[in-house]
Amino acid sequence: MSSISASIRPAVVLFAGLTLLVGVVYPYAVTGISKAAFADQAEGSIILRDGKPVGSSLIGQSFSSPKYFWGRPSATGPMPNNAGSSSGSNFGPTNPAQIDAVKGRIDALKAADPSNTAKIPVDLVTASGSGLDPEISLAAAYYQAPRIARERKMTLEGVLALVNQLGEHPALGFFGEPRVNVLALNLALDKKH
Repeated sequence: MSSISASIRPAVVLFAGLTLLVGVVYPYAVTGISKAAFADQAEGSIILRDGKPVGSSLIGQSFSSPKYFWGRPSATGPMPNNAGSSSGSNFGPTNPAQIDAVKGRIDALKAADPSNTAKIPVDLVTASGSGLDPEISLAAAYYQAPRIARERKMTLEGVLALVNQLGEHPALGFFGEPRVNVLALNLALDKKH
């Protein structure tokens, strides 16, 4: 009997030690380090307006009014930009449902700005793998700028200046592409006009 308890005791001690290490110490250490090194991101990068949260700079939001910049389409369910259900559509480029979705998005963009004959940037008509992109390419923002200027009765130059002011360039000059955060851009538009 004592040989069984002698075998079980190290297993129980090891189990308790690993549970404490992996279940308590490690999560608190990672949380503490992330809050110290990346405080804004660790807290969700919440954007406040008049002291009230209006969104996160890390999660896309849906805008449908023509006076706002529209973000990248979201394929999350049951609603767009659902952070609790991050996912892509998993439709291939030849899938009829994907083709119909892209055509519908193109039609919506053309209906919102019929005089715009520029090529529509791909990120305005295709959803990403996460469905939560908070940013669009500068090309997508430039495409929408004439509509925004018209709807807000601003100069096109003023809208483009705001896009360029808030635009971010590739990290180290080559990681990623030039982009702009849609929520930050729309909040800046509201503040300015």
